Amino acid sequence: MKVRDIMTSPVFCLQPTQGISDAIQLMLERRISGVPVTTAQGELVGIVTEGDLLRRHELGTVGAHSWLKDLFLSPGSRAEEYVHTHGRKVADVMTDQPVTIEPDARLSDAIDMMTVHHVRRLPVLQDGRVIGILARADVLRALLPLAAEPPVATDDDVIRQSVEAALERGLGAGIRDLVKVEVYHGAVVLSGAVTDERLVSATRVAAENTPGVTSVTNQLIVVGPFVGASVPTPPL
Repeated sequence: MKVRDIMTSPVFCLQPTQGISDAIQLMLERRISGVPVTTAQGELVGIVTEGDLLRRHELGTVGAHSWLKDLFLSPGSRAEEYVHTHGRKVADVMTDQPVTIEPDARLSDAIDMMTVHHVRRLPVLQDGRVIGILARADVLRALLPLAAEPPVATDDDVIRQSVEAALERGLGAGIRDLVKVEVYHGAVVLSGAVTDERLVSATRVAAENTPGVTSVTNQLIVVGPFVGASVPTPPL
Protein backbone atom coordinates (compact mmCIF):
# COMPACT_ATOMS: atom_id res chain seq x y z
CA MET A 1 0.00 0.00 0.00
CA LYS A 2 1.28 3.46 -0.92
CA VAL A 3 0.84 6.82 0.77
CA ARG A 4 -1.28 8.16 -2.10
CA ASP A 5 -3.77 5.32 -1.58
CA ILE A 6 -4.94 6.60 1.81
CA MET A 7 -3.74 10.21 2.18
CA THR A 8 -6.20 13.08 2.55
CA SER A 9 -6.29 15.16 -0.63
CA PRO A 10 -6.82 17.97 -1.43
CA VAL A 11 -5.50 19.48 1.76
CA PHE A 12 -6.29 22.75 3.51
CA CYS A 13 -3.28 25.04 3.94
CA LEU A 14 -2.49 28.27 5.76
CA GLN A 15 -0.06 31.05 4.98
CA PRO A 16 2.54 32.28 7.48
CA THR A 17 1.02 35.77 7.70
CA GLN A 18 -2.42 34.55 8.74
CA GLY A 19 -3.48 34.90 12.36
CA ILE A 20 -3.54 32.01 14.80
CA SER A 21 -7.30 32.53 15.05
CA ASP A 22 -7.52 31.45 11.39
CA ALA A 23 -5.63 28.27 12.24
CA ILE A 24 -7.83 27.53 15.24
CA GLN A 25 -11.04 28.15 13.32
CA LEU A 26 -9.92 25.97 10.39
CA MET A 27 -8.96 23.06 12.65
CA LEU A 28 -12.23 23.24 14.57
CA GLU A 29 -14.46 23.61 11.50
CA ARG A 30 -12.74 20.84 9.52
CA ARG A 31 -12.09 18.61 12.54
CA ILE A 32 -8.40 18.31 11.76
CA SER A 33 -5.46 18.53 14.13
CA GLY A 34 -2.74 19.91 11.86
CA VAL A 35 -2.45 22.21 8.84
CA PRO A 36 0.49 22.66 6.42
CA VAL A 37 1.77 26.21 6.08
CA THR A 38 2.72 27.33 2.57
CA THR A 39 3.82 30.48 0.80
CA ALA A 40 1.65 32.16 -1.81
CA GLN A 41 3.62 30.15 -4.39
CA GLY A 42 2.70 26.87 -2.69
CA GLU A 43 6.09 26.17 -1.09
CA LEU A 44 5.87 24.31 2.22
CA VAL A 45 7.46 26.30 5.06
CA GLY A 46 5.99 24.65 8.14
CA ILE A 47 3.07 22.97 9.83
CA VAL A 48 0.85 24.19 12.67
CA THR A 49 -0.84 21.68 14.95
CA GLU A 50 -3.01 21.60 18.04
CA GLY A 51 0.12 20.94 20.06
CA ASP A 52 1.66 24.22 18.89
CA LEU A 53 -1.24 26.11 20.48
CA LEU A 54 -1.43 24.45 23.89
CA ARG A 55 1.13 26.67 25.64
CA ARG A 56 -0.44 30.14 25.39
CA HIS A 57 -0.31 33.13 27.71
CA GLU A 58 -4.01 33.80 27.04
CA LEU A 59 -4.85 30.46 28.65
CA GLY A 60 -2.35 30.75 31.47
CA THR A 61 -0.67 27.54 30.28
CA VAL A 62 2.82 28.86 29.58
CA GLY A 63 4.14 27.42 32.83
CA ALA A 64 6.82 28.70 35.15
CA HIS A 65 10.48 27.76 34.76
CA SER A 66 12.41 26.12 37.53
CA TRP A 67 15.37 28.10 38.81
CA LEU A 68 17.65 25.49 37.24
CA LYS A 69 16.09 25.90 33.79
CA ASP A 70 16.25 29.68 34.15
CA LEU A 71 19.93 29.37 34.94
CA PHE A 72 20.73 27.56 31.69
CA LEU A 73 18.13 29.14 29.39
CA SER A 74 19.90 31.39 26.89
CA PRO A 75 18.46 34.79 25.95
CA GLY A 76 17.82 33.48 22.44
CA SER A 77 15.91 30.44 23.69
CA ARG A 78 13.87 32.62 26.03
CA ALA A 79 13.03 34.96 23.16
CA GLU A 80 12.02 32.04 20.93
CA GLU A 81 9.75 30.66 23.63
CA TYR A 82 8.16 34.09 24.16
CA VAL A 83 7.35 34.42 20.46
CA HIS A 84 5.80 30.95 20.41
CA THR A 85 3.57 31.56 23.43
CA HIS A 86 2.64 35.18 22.66
CA GLY A 87 2.86 35.47 18.86
CA ARG A 88 -0.31 36.23 16.89
CA LYS A 89 0.74 34.95 13.46
CA VAL A 90 0.90 31.40 12.17
CA ALA A 91 4.61 31.93 11.45
CA ASP A 92 5.18 32.56 15.17
CA VAL A 93 3.80 29.23 16.35
CA MET A 94 4.30 26.80 13.46
CA THR A 95 6.91 24.05 13.39
CA ASP A 96 9.58 24.84 10.79
CA GLN A 97 10.94 22.27 8.34
CA PRO A 98 8.35 19.55 8.95
CA VAL A 99 9.07 15.95 8.04
CA THR A 100 7.52 15.16 4.65
CA ILE A 101 6.97 12.19 2.39
CA GLU A 102 6.28 11.51 -1.29
CA PRO A 103 2.97 10.07 -2.55
CA ASP A 104 4.53 6.91 -4.00
CA ALA A 105 6.35 6.01 -0.79
CA ARG A 106 5.29 2.80 0.91
CA LEU A 107 2.89 3.17 3.81
CA SER A 108 5.28 1.16 5.98
CA ASP A 109 7.99 3.78 5.34
CA ALA A 110 5.56 6.53 6.35
CA ILE A 111 4.78 4.75 9.62
CA ASP A 112 8.51 4.36 10.27
CA MET A 113 8.99 8.11 9.75
CA MET A 114 6.12 8.97 12.09
CA THR A 115 7.59 6.69 14.75
CA VAL A 116 11.20 7.85 14.44
CA HIS A 117 10.37 11.56 14.34
CA HIS A 118 7.50 11.39 16.87
CA VAL A 119 5.00 13.12 14.56
CA ARG A 120 1.31 12.42 14.02
CA ARG A 121 1.06 13.56 10.41
CA LEU A 122 3.19 13.96 7.28
CA PRO A 123 2.63 16.53 4.52
CA VAL A 124 2.80 14.78 1.14
CA LEU A 125 4.94 16.59 -1.43
CA GLN A 126 5.13 16.17 -5.18
CA ASP A 127 7.45 18.40 -7.19
CA GLY A 128 7.89 20.55 -4.09
CA ARG A 129 4.19 21.23 -3.61
CA VAL A 130 1.78 19.94 -0.99
CA ILE A 131 -0.73 17.58 -2.61
CA GLY A 132 -2.02 15.88 0.52
CA ILE A 133 -1.42 14.96 4.13
CA LEU A 134 -1.12 11.59 5.81
CA ALA A 135 -2.34 11.50 9.41
CA ARG A 136 -2.83 8.70 11.90
CA ALA A 137 -6.57 8.92 11.28
CA ASP A 138 -5.98 8.09 7.60
CA VAL A 139 -4.10 4.96 8.65
CA LEU A 140 -6.94 3.91 10.96
CA ARG A 141 -9.52 4.43 8.20
CA ALA A 142 -7.47 2.16 5.94
CA LEU A 143 -7.18 -0.44 8.69
CA LEU A 144 -10.87 -0.55 9.61
CA PRO A 145 -12.18 -2.70 6.71
CA LEU A 146 -9.13 -4.95 6.95
CA ALA A 147 -9.70 -5.53 10.66
CA ALA A 148 -13.28 -6.72 10.13
CA GLU A 149 -14.15 -10.32 10.94
CA PRO A 150 -12.90 -12.65 8.16
CA PRO A 151 -15.27 -14.93 6.22
CA VAL A 152 -16.34 -17.97 8.21
CA ALA A 153 -15.19 -21.46 7.27
CA THR A 154 -17.31 -24.33 8.59
CA ASP A 155 -15.23 -27.45 7.95
CA ASP A 156 -13.22 -28.42 11.05
CA ASP A 157 -10.40 -29.98 9.03
CA VAL A 158 -10.04 -26.81 6.95
CA ILE A 159 -10.01 -24.71 10.12
CA ARG A 160 -7.36 -26.95 11.71
CA GLN A 161 -5.12 -26.69 8.66
CA SER A 162 -5.60 -22.92 8.60
CA VAL A 163 -4.67 -22.59 12.28
CA GLU A 164 -1.56 -24.74 11.77
CA ALA A 165 -0.56 -22.64 8.77
CA ALA A 166 -1.09 -19.43 10.76
CA LEU A 167 1.06 -20.75 13.61
CA GLU A 168 3.84 -21.65 11.18
CA ARG A 169 3.71 -18.28 9.41
CA GLY A 170 3.75 -16.30 12.61
CA LEU A 171 5.95 -18.37 14.90
CA GLY A 172 8.11 -20.52 12.63
CA ALA A 173 7.98 -24.08 11.34
CA GLY A 174 9.17 -25.54 14.65
CA ILE A 175 5.97 -24.56 16.44
CA ARG A 176 4.06 -27.41 14.78
CA ASP A 177 6.22 -29.92 16.66
CA LEU A 178 5.25 -28.30 19.97
CA VAL A 179 1.57 -27.45 19.56
CA LYS A 180 -1.26 -29.83 18.71
CA VAL A 181 -4.36 -28.28 17.15
CA GLU A 182 -7.78 -29.90 17.45
CA VAL A 183 -11.07 -28.46 16.21
CA TYR A 184 -14.59 -29.42 17.28
CA HIS A 185 -17.38 -27.59 15.44
CA GLY A 186 -15.20 -24.49 15.11
CA ALA A 187 -13.92 -24.60 18.70
CA VAL A 188 -10.12 -24.85 18.76
CA VAL A 189 -8.20 -26.68 21.47
CA LEU A 190 -4.44 -26.08 21.67
CA SER A 191 -2.30 -28.51 23.64
CA GLY A 192 1.37 -29.31 24.05
CA ALA A 193 4.39 -27.79 25.78
CA VAL A 194 6.36 -24.62 25.05
CA THR A 195 9.38 -23.05 26.75
CA ASP A 196 8.23 -19.42 26.69
CA GLU A 197 5.02 -18.11 28.22
CA ARG A 198 4.72 -15.54 25.43
CA LEU A 199 4.10 -18.38 22.98
CA VAL A 200 0.88 -19.16 24.84
CA SER A 201 -0.56 -15.75 23.97
CA ALA A 202 0.84 -15.84 20.43
CA THR A 203 -0.74 -19.22 19.64
CA ARG A 204 -4.08 -18.00 20.98
CA VAL A 205 -3.96 -14.88 18.81
CA ALA A 206 -3.05 -16.93 15.72
CA ALA A 207 -6.02 -19.22 16.32
CA GLU A 208 -8.45 -16.38 17.07
CA ASN A 209 -7.51 -14.67 13.79
CA THR A 210 -8.29 -17.77 11.74
CA PRO A 211 -11.59 -17.69 9.79
CA GLY A 212 -14.21 -20.03 11.20
CA VAL A 213 -12.82 -20.25 14.73
CA THR A 214 -15.59 -19.72 17.29
CA SER A 215 -13.55 -20.13 20.48
CA VAL A 216 -10.05 -21.05 21.65
CA THR A 217 -9.19 -23.23 24.63
CA ASN A 218 -5.49 -23.04 25.38
CA GLN A 219 -4.18 -26.07 27.27
CA LEU A 220 -0.50 -25.41 26.57
CA ILE A 221 1.92 -25.81 29.45
CA VAL A 222 5.11 -23.82 29.88
CA VAL A 223 8.17 -25.98 30.48
CA GLY A 224 11.23 -24.46 32.13
CA PRO A 225 14.06 -24.62 29.59
CA PHE A 226 16.69 -25.57 32.18
CA VAL A 227 15.07 -27.43 35.05
CA GLY A 228 12.42 -29.20 33.01
CA ALA A 229 9.65 -28.25 35.42
CA SER A 230 6.25 -27.54 33.94
CA VAL A 231 3.76 -24.94 35.07
CA PRO A 232 0.17 -25.08 33.74
CA THR A 233 -0.90 -21.83 32.15
CA PRO A 234 -3.85 -20.05 33.77
CA PRO A 235 -7.24 -20.56 32.06
CA LEU A 236 -8.12 -17.90 29.46
